[in-house]
Parts: sequence; C-alpha cells; structure tokens
Amino acid sequence: MSRETSLNSVIGLGLLLVPLWAYWADEPFIITLSTKVAILALAGVGLNIALGLGGLVSFGHAAFFGIGGYAMGILAAHAQTYVPLMEWPFLIDGTKSMPIIWLVAMVVSALVAVLIGALSLRTSGVYFIMITLAFAQMLYYFAISWPAYGGEDGLSIYLRNSFPGLNTLVPIQFFGICYALLMIVIAFSARLARSPFGLALAAARQNEERVETVGMRPYNLRLAAFVISAAITGLAGALYADLNRFVSPTMFSWHMSGEIMVFIILGGVARLYGPVAGAALYIMLEHFLGPISEYWQIYLGALLLLVVLFARGGLIGTLAGREVAHD
Repeated sequence: MSRETSLNSVIGLGLLLVPLWAYWADEPFIITLSTKVAILALAGVGLNIALGLGGLVSFGHAAFFGIGGYAMGILAAHAQTYVPLMEWPFLIDGTKSMPIIWLVAMVVSALVAVLIGALSLRTSGVYFIMITLAFAQMLYYFAISWPAYGGEDGLSIYLRNSFPGLNTLVPIQFFGICYALLMIVIAFSARLARSPFGLALAAARQNEERVETVGMRPYNLRLAAFVISAAITGLAGALYADLNRFVSPTMFSWHMSGEIMVFIILGGVARLYGPVAGAALYIMLEHFLGPISEYWQIYLGALLLLVVLFARGGLIGTLAGREVAHD
C-alpha cells in the first residue's frame, strides 16, 4: 500500500468519524459542517476529472453547481405548492424524491455541458477559461432575472427532500447520504482514471499529437470528461441546495467556481482525495477564523500562495510525496 493510499484512507475515515463523534456528543452543528465538507468535496471531485485528468482549467463549473441547485429548488417548490411544472403537451409534477432530483440535476447539467463544452473546447488556455466563466455569468444573471423562482432573493424550500427509508431532517442521516455519494463518486473517479478512456485523456493532456496518431480525437475525449465532470458537480449542487433548503443565483457566481478550484489546489490537483482534503481545510479555516475576523479569506489567500509556490502537490502531495495514487 502506497503512502498516498494510506493517507486517503485516513482522510476518508476521518470525515466519517468526526460526525459520528458529533452525533454521540450531541453536536449537530459539527455534523452539518461535515456534511458541507462532503458536498463541496463532491463538487471538487467533479471538477478534478476535468482539471486533474483532462487539464481543463474550467472557471465556470458554478454553472453546473447552480443548475443542480435550481433543479432541486424548482422540483421541490412545485411539489410543495402542488402546482404542476408543466401541463402541456404532457403533465410533469414536482417531486420531493431525492433520487429523482439527483437524476434530473445530473442529466440537465450534462446536457448543458455538451453545449458549453462543444463551443469552449474549440479554444484553449485563457480563452477556454474565459468562455466557461462567461457561460456561468450568463446563467447567474438569468437566475437573477427569473422572478418565477425568486429572482435575486432566491427560493426557499420548507422541508428537506425525502430518501426512501431515511429521515433526511436528521443531520446524521443526511450526512450518511452525502458521504455515501462522495465515496461512490471517488471510486468511480479512481476507476475512470485507470480505464482506457482515462489513460487516453491523460495522454491527450500530455501530448495531443501522439493521441491523434493512434486514431483518437482529443476534442472528443475532453468533451466526454467535461460532461462527466459537469454531471457530478450538478449532483453536488442539488445536495448543497438540499442542505440549506435554499437556492439562489449566488450558486452560479464566479466566486463559487473559484472556491471549487481552491479546494482542488489546496488538496492537490489530480490527487484522488485532494478535493476532500481541500474542502475540509477550507471549512475548518472558515469555522475557526471566521469568528475572529470577517476578513479571514486573507489567511486563506496567504495559505493558497504558499501552496502554489512551495507545495505544488497540495496538502496530499506534501504529505504523501510525488506519486499520484488512484486507488
């Protein structure tokens, strides 16, 4: 077992044990913080497929995070008001079922990613970054100007959505759902990295010409990775909106895109558990430094600068060494 695999196991187990201890100690706020870590880490794992495997520096993944959030908000809002989402040409009702909401969030995010990716992947470098950012900002301003679903004020959901056999209003049970999804997606990401598709995608990142000589199109590989990445980020957005029982245009903002990227950089780009370590570190800084100063992001910025300059592998790379483990 490599050092990084051992470290990944410690991080995964730690994320599970902290809320279990909080449940025993009757500290529901700690459980909520752990749930937030799991959800944001899930968004980071999604972006890491595009960034870490495909080398796609997307600064617009908040678009998919927000789509997931609004998929939850719209479906749940219609369910709680008993107003159909659509009556013609066929009837579509709202729903409070989490699995259905997740499926809708992932499918819509993937479809939008096909459109955004098909256009933005024709460019590279800073042009790709700016085009993805532009799409996210377009959706941000569209959400602000959408009064049917709250506009700038956002949309509140009275009760958390349901999952068969569980009471999702109990913090530890909702954490269990988010943690299980995170572990499933991490396992999928590890399998994807070792698959022929993942190896071809990594090869396209390193040497595009060689991939073309064996008959594969780097554009198609990157588009597939971008769509998979978007679907996972959309799932995280639906969970995040369910955690807060609220969705607003800020989920589309460039600040959200930046935060997701910060998780990956702090934890380690292309590291399997990098987004988990990064999200946990970010939430801990916010929790412990937030009450001290409202400008706690200054310390985050200093830490990010140190990581970029002296620890290019992030937290996991510093502790585990240069090797990258995908198991």
